[in-house]
Amino acid sequence: MGLYLGVDLGTQSLKVLVYDATTRQVVARASRPIPAPESPRPGAAEQNPADWWNAFDAALRSVLDDQAVQPSRVRAIGVSGQQHGMVALDAAGEVLRPAKLWCDLEASQQAMELSEKIGRNIPPGFTAPKLLWMKQNEPQLFSAMHRLCLPHDWLNLCLSGNWLTDHGDASGNGLYDSQLGQYDLNATTWLDSELADKLPPLQAYDNWHGTLLPELATQYGLPQDVRIAIGSGDNMMSALGAGAWQEGSLVASLGTSGTLFGSSRKPLTGDDCDLSPFRDATGGWLPLYCIQNCTTVTEEVSAGFGLSLEELTSLAGEIEPGQAPLFLPYLTGERSPNWPHASGVLHRIRPGDLQAGKVFRAAIEGVSFALFAGLKKMRALGFNGKELRVVGGGAHNLFWCQLLADLFDTRVVRPKEADSAAFGAALQACATDGDDFHSVLDEHATTNKEAALEPDSGRGAIYRELAQESAELGQKLFASAQ
Repeated sequence: MGLYLGVDLGTQSLKVLVYDATTRQVVARASRPIPAPESPRPGAAEQNPADWWNAFDAALRSVLDDQAVQPSRVRAIGVSGQQHGMVALDAAGEVLRPAKLWCDLEASQQAMELSEKIGRNIPPGFTAPKLLWMKQNEPQLFSAMHRLCLPHDWLNLCLSGNWLTDHGDASGNGLYDSQLGQYDLNATTWLDSELADKLPPLQAYDNWHGTLLPELATQYGLPQDVRIAIGSGDNMMSALGAGAWQEGSLVASLGTSGTLFGSSRKPLTGDDCDLSPFRDATGGWLPLYCIQNCTTVTEEVSAGFGLSLEELTSLAGEIEPGQAPLFLPYLTGERSPNWPHASGVLHRIRPGDLQAGKVFRAAIEGVSFALFAGLKKMRALGFNGKELRVVGGGAHNLFWCQLLADLFDTRVVRPKEADSAAFGAALQACATDGDDFHSVLDEHATTNKEAALEPDSGRGAIYRELAQESAELGQKLFASAQ
């Protein structure tokens, strides 16, 4: 067996890691920053895809220069990407405009219009409302659009020259029927009669996307037969990287946004519009609850007080549960519930409550309470995960992980590989290269976890009471503003 590259195209950075399937070790990794999203209009969040490629090029060269890596042993590349982004291409394959990202809320009105016409909830961060926004506000660009890509699709297109997508990432564009496993032609036709022909063809999770372009193989000193896996969205790949693809697996991803998702062999059916009925990267389903603000909140507090996250965590650990204010973490609006115009709130402030440790504890609690609302919704539909795997940048914070264990009343496991999306992408490439996709996943990821954190029932009871108070406060302040 050889080396497999895993790529994670995020909002703030692009990561590349190298997985040696023989030793079952990550032998090299690199990360390169991506310029922060620009906001040319209120609610907009846009990035230039050329910046994604530049970050990829730099990160790839870095890992290939690592002494632990023999480029001649590289067999395949897998790509994970931030979900929901709109990358519009013209007939020549050139990017027409900056990509509108998952955190772009400029299309809130279009999301409401689409949801009403189609008969199902489509959050403003999904791709479809962005397309309608472009049609209404940039009609010349919309008419010039020849192909649509999601971020990971675009990077794969650059690597192989093929224009395809997978079912997992496609299920987050707002134009896909998760139960039927195909595009929703009623939705695409209503949005535009020619749109269906501009959507990338769907490919199965265990099929190849293509082969690395010969000129790129030569440029990077890689074999001419390096294959490109089909890839998927970052949440789908995080599930693979966390070893959470079996029925009932549950993952909390603490990144720029926060997500709670599980693995299911059947779709969760119900009327709750805050749960996204995504497909996963193994042929199953990935019911997902997403909050708009996660580590952005803790980083904002860190910047405000001029203290590191480690310093703030130490201070927060000195504060008892229930002794901090309530923090509604809606700094950039909220997706679940669908409150795009909500704002952050620090509530129930008493003398001494504005010290750094209390505010930071309140911030972590507030984000955790928002995720807990998703767990309650999933449990109400019959999904009962028995173990929570925590990934993303926040997973490095043991205080936060223990708080989640207490609040969720469940064991918490932190995978050894914190870069779960990049690792999942490498595993997908490795599994696609094997004889049986699921067997290879089982073989290479079952030992990828550390000692568990057990819940404390006393602290948990306090947290759940605070979570209920937080949810009621949010309803009072923002539910009527829709």
